[in-house]
Amino acid sequence: MKNNAIVVGVNTSPNEEEFSYSMEELVNLADACGIQAVEKLTQNLERIHQGHYLGKGKLEELKEMIDKEEADVIIFDDELSPSQIRNIEKATDCEVVDRTMLILEIFARRAKTRESKLQVEVARLRYMLPRLIGSRESLGRQGGGSGLSNRGSGETKLETDRRKIEEQITKLNRELNSLVNQRETQRKQREKSKMPVVSLVGYTNAGKSTMMNAVLDYYNSGIDKQVFEKDMLFATLETSVRKVELDTNQTFLLTDTVGFINKLPHHLVKAFRSTLEEVREADLLIQVLDVSNPHHAEHQKLTNKILNDIGVDGIPVIYAYNKADAALVEYPLVEDNRIYLSAKNREGLKELTEMIKEVVFKSYITCELLIPYTEGKIVAYFNEHANILEESYDEEGTRLVVECKLADANKYEKYVIK
Repeated sequence: MKNNAIVVGVNTSPNEEEFSYSMEELVNLADACGIQAVEKLTQNLERIHQGHYLGKGKLEELKEMIDKEEADVIIFDDELSPSQIRNIEKATDCEVVDRTMLILEIFARRAKTRESKLQVEVARLRYMLPRLIGSRESLGRQGGGSGLSNRGSGETKLETDRRKIEEQITKLNRELNSLVNQRETQRKQREKSKMPVVSLVGYTNAGKSTMMNAVLDYYNSGIDKQVFEKDMLFATLETSVRKVELDTNQTFLLTDTVGFINKLPHHLVKAFRSTLEEVREADLLIQVLDVSNPHHAEHQKLTNKILNDIGVDGIPVIYAYNKADAALVEYPLVEDNRIYLSAKNREGLKELTEMIKEVVFKSYITCELLIPYTEGKIVAYFNEHANILEESYDEEGTRLVVECKLADANKYEKYVIK
C-alpha cells in the first residue's frame, strides 16, 4: 500500500510555470518511491522562511491538511536544513522528507554496480552528517512511515554517531578511489586505441538508453550489448560503454551516462563526479532532449549548467530532439547541429550517424593506393580499418580508393598514388 503524502513548495521566482513543473516533478519523484501525493500546498514568498520553510499561516493550513488527508509524510520541493526538519516535524507531528532525500532514495534503489552503490552511500552519509546535530529523539523516529530506506534513522549506531559516519565515508571513498583508478586505466587503454568517444548526456528520462540501444540495434551489434531502458526517472546510473562498428569500417565508442534533474543534490553531483568525468574525455556530446516535453528548453539549460559545473568545455555537441513522434513534429530532420528523430521507432538514426561521422572522423581522408600483390596483408588491413570506396586489380597490384585515417595514409605513404 502506498503512503499518502502532501507535497509542499515555495516559489521565490517570478517564473510560475517553472515552479509548477518543479512541483509536478516532485510528485513523480514521490511516485518513484512508492509514495502517493494526495494534496499539494504552495506559497509565493520573497525568500524561504528560515525556521519553518513556510510562513506561519501556511504552516497552520498544512497541519489542517495533514489531519484531513490522514497524510503519513510531508514532502518538500527543496533541500531543508536540519533545523527546518526538526521545527516542521515538531509543529506538524508528521514525518518530513525533502527533495534531496527522495532523489537519494531513487538513486539507492536504481544502483546496481558496486561503484554506483558506493557513490550513493557516500552521498547519503554526507547528507546525513549535519542532520545528526541536535535532537536525537527526532532522528530516532525518522525512517518510519514513508518506507524510505535512506532516511537518517535509529536503525544502527552508525547513523547516530558522527565520528563513525566520518570514518565510514573515508573507508567508502578509499574503495571508490580504487574503482575510479581501475576505470582510469580502462580509459587510458581506450585512448591508446585512438577510438573516438561519443557521450550521450541529458535530462533524466529523455531517452538516452533507448537512443544507445537503437544505435546498437541499427548496426547489428548484438542484443547482448543492449543497456537497460525503461520509462522512469534515473533508469540508468551506471556509465555504459559500447563499441559501434559502422558499415564503413569506422568504429567509435558510445557511452551512456546518468541523467540530470532540476535541483540535483550537490552531494550526488560530487559523488558521481568520477563517473561524469567520462563525459569530459569525449570527442563529441549528443545531448538528448525529449522534444515532446514542453519544458525541454529548460532541461537543455540545466544540462548545460551541470556540464559546465563538472568542467565540460569546448567539446562539439549534437542536439538530438528525441520522441519527435510523440511531439508530432517533422522527423527525421537535420538543422545544423540539431536533429529531430525517434529512437523508439528507429527513425533518424542514419542521419544521426552521418552527423557523428562528420565530427569524429573529420581527420579521415580519401586517397588512392596501389598495393603490390606481395603485400596482401596491407590490403586486408585497409579492408578491416578503412572504408573501401573502389577496388580494382592492375598488373602491378591492387588499386584501392579508400577513406581512411590520416595516420594510416601517412604510414603507407609509399603506396599512395593520389
